[in-house]
Amino acid sequence: MIVRIMGEGQLKLADSHFVELNTLDDELLAELESGDEEGFRRTLGSLLDAVRRLGEPLPDDALEPSELILPAPDAGLDEVKEMLSDGGLIPG
Repeated sequence: MIVRIMGEGQLKLADSHFVELNTLDDELLAELESGDEEGFRRTLGSLLDAVRRLGEPLPDDALEPSELILPAPDAGLDEVKEMLSDGGLIPG
């Protein structure tokens, strides 16, 4: 799957990594719903770090369609809420 982190670029992730990412996504969703800004910041950072660690960066000149778009590290609670689907940022 091709994942874009807004403002950073694209990474290719194997589907097998989505179990770990979905756990972080569930935590992030709970923090968003409760308005826990500190927890939200921590978990968003962990989620983006995991994508960077597990993914293989695509070259800057690659123009692959992104199947998943994640917010920038400095995105606010309201901005991320607008990006959510029913199951969080990550489907599944």
